[in-house]
Amino acid sequence: MSNLDRPWVLGAHIGTLLGYAVALGNFIVPLIIWLSKKDESEVIAMHAKASLNFQISMAIYTIIAGILALVLIGLPFLLVLPIINLICVILATIEADKGKLFKYPFSITFVQ
Repeated sequence: MSNLDRPWVLGAHIGTLLGYAVALGNFIVPLIIWLSKKDESEVIAMHAKASLNFQISMAIYTIIAGILALVLIGLPFLLVLPIINLICVILATIEADKGKLFKYPFSITFVQ
């Protein structure tokens, strides 16, 4: 990873935390980075896609947990999913800083 790629790679992961403050912020940052940099750097594209796929997966899991919360089964998941998201984003950012691509757990590949 070059020094020019580094801020974009780190931003693709840590930028998803914007979702805790702004609606859809967790999708916007990696999506914009991927769309704007995918042709310039394969490294940036890989990190942004991994981050975006994980955020989409987490949104789907949250929707399912929300539906299941109607019968009280999903309540624990609604509490645990944001914590899992935060931990994974932090771990991914640390790995990205080391120049490695973090394999997000429970991530479904939507963006190829």
